[in-house]
Amino acid sequence: MTYHESCHLSHGQKIVTQPRQILRSIPNLRLVELPESNWCCGSAGIYNLTQPDMANQLLDRKLRHIRSTGTAVVATANSGCLLQLINGANGHGLKIRVAHPVSLLAEAYRHERR
Repeated sequence: MTYHESCHLSHGQKIVTQPRQILRSIPNLRLVELPESNWCCGSAGIYNLTQPDMANQLLDRKLRHIRSTGTAVVATANSGCLLQLINGANGHGLKIRVAHPVSLLAEAYRHERR
């Protein structure tokens, strides 16, 4: 899997290592670094609604980098990024799962209990 940093966490709150630490704590998960992981995906609050052309250019760039990782799962900790990446992946026929890191952690705990 790979991790896309949301702007509010990485730039606003300077939270970059903690989500990766959470993901690396999941057994049997291999984290592949995403090139330009801290670049905007084009969501940026309502930027994708007010500036759709530029937002789509950012999204296309992000999706190219996601493809380059060869991963099937992308984690991101922002609901706007989550929706932007899901819609972009669907629109480009990219078969990936986009999920919040805490959702992935919860799934790992449920699986571990079985």
